[in-house]
Amino acid sequence: MFGLEGATGISGALLVIGVVLLEAIILYVGYGLLERVVGPTLIDAIGGK
Repeated sequence: MFGLEGATGISGALLVIGVVLLEAIILYVGYGLLERVVGPTLIDAIGGK
């Protein structure tokens, strides 16, 4: 996906860890934003309001 197949050694490991950490942060922020925007509407729809 990111072309990290050839990453070897310590620098490659650090690169992979950095990419995974960045992806986790982006997903955390994205899902938090999605929850704030869609969450109340969804709860109201499920709750019958």
